[in-house]
Amino acid sequence: MTAFASRTGARETMSWTWEMRGVNARGLDLRLRLPEGVEGLEPALRTKLTGGLRRGNVTLVLRLTREDSANALIVNETQLDDVLQMLGRVQDRALDLGVALLQPTAADVLNQKGVITPSKAADDNTALIAALKDDFDLLLADFIAMRQDEGRTLAAVLAQQIDRIDTLTTAGAAAAAERAPQVQANLTAALRRMMADVSDIEEPRIAQELALLAVKSDVTEEIDRLKSHVSAARALLDDAEPTGRKLDFLAQEFNREANTLCAKAQSAPLTAIGLDLKAVIDQLREQVQNVE
Repeated sequence: MTAFASRTGARETMSWTWEMRGVNARGLDLRLRLPEGVEGLEPALRTKLTGGLRRGNVTLVLRLTREDSANALIVNETQLDDVLQMLGRVQDRALDLGVALLQPTAADVLNQKGVITPSKAADDNTALIAALKDDFDLLLADFIAMRQDEGRTLAAVLAQQIDRIDTLTTAGAAAAAERAPQVQANLTAALRRMMADVSDIEEPRIAQELALLAVKSDVTEEIDRLKSHVSAARALLDDAEPTGRKLDFLAQEFNREANTLCAKAQSAPLTAIGLDLKAVIDQLREQVQNVE
């Protein structure tokens, strides 16, 4: 979800600069900072963003600059003629009525509404907004391309971590098999102690308790689930659809099995493997937070 893109563009008297930043987030959080005078642009941009992105904290900034010449004023000749004609009529009528009027100054004439206008019609931004929308499509494409490049790099890291989990799981299965004689010896010793200390316990009850102890120390299910999670994680890495949330959930399941494996270990080698598993799983969980 991490990416950055920028673009510059211009049309007639206007120039602009885009900046777009994205970091990881649980959902899609859009923050748009747009200048005034481009009404109708924000809804269109939000639609494009939600159509192209699924997750991430995305900030979009647009800066507009108008050339100085765009603020130049011109005299509206038609309006000026109308104003002068009206002033002439007023003067003539005043003379007919014997009223003396001061001659208007040039400033008085220029202050009349419509005599002076901007060199460009500032009210119509339709063409500008259309140009901004087209340019934003290119910006969004650059942003998505950078996220994809980041994703390919991250996928390689995740694949290595999953391979490491797979290797440790295989080693855990071997360590569990190697500890089997020791576990059996421990259970036999426990049985003898129970028989020596308590003589009135029925043998079926003793067998039942020992069976429960054996089940509690068995890590076969944890090993099998870890292998299954490894296969699922590799399938998600090959999936073209957004898989960040699924990978995050799977990382939690990895961690659950690793914790149980450590709790049942009853041997130093298997405990060490379980701790190594927890370390690489924590790294995996941290990395998948950046995956859409």
